Amino acid sequence: MPDVNEVKALIEDPDAFGTFGRFTETPVEQMPTAMRAAFDFMIQLRGGVPGPHKIWAANPTLLQTIAPTGAYFQTDSTLSKAEIEIATCVVCGHWGAAYACFEHEKIAEVLGKLDPHKVQALIAGLPTSFDDPRQQVVYELATTLAAARVVPLGLFRRVRDLLGDAGITDVTVLMGWFSAVSLTLMAYDVPSNAIGLDQ
Repeated sequence: MPDVNEVKALIEDPDAFGTFGRFTETPVEQMPTAMRAAFDFMIQLRGGVPGPHKIWAANPTLLQTIAPTGAYFQTDSTLSKAEIEIATCVVCGHWGAAYACFEHEKIAEVLGKLDPHKVQALIAGLPTSFDDPRQQVVYELATTLAAARVVPLGLFRRVRDLLGDAGITDVTVLMGWFSAVSLTLMAYDVPSNAIGLDQ
């Protein structure tokens, strides 16, 4: 059994902590060429390097490949901002990524204009409902998929009637996207109040 000093040394290990959870960001002026190009690509694409993109910058090719998917949901999705945030809060809550849940609780309320009690239920995995039929089917599809359940034919037909195939694929890919976001943040133990480098 390790003694108290050994445990303390493990807890205080500087390699266990970085600037963004466990991840240590590279300051812009010290970035290798490929990383700097990916960083600049993100600035042009999104106006900044948000959340997990800070971590993905360590793999510049991946960042430049995956980032346009997230940007698509910012500007071109067939889903409304409220619908996007319903699915996002369901999947972030499913994975329990502290940073993503914290950020999207605020985003869902402010930009998605969703009732705070409903947002809290989405993240906590508690039942809720929506008066808007599109929001309701997004919620039903997202919670079904997050629970790894079969999508019943009747639900599928209701979703397709309201969202079309483009909307169904938007919900499913969005959930895959935010699974990648959540798993990245969890692997690096990024806390809800993480800030990272100011760059």
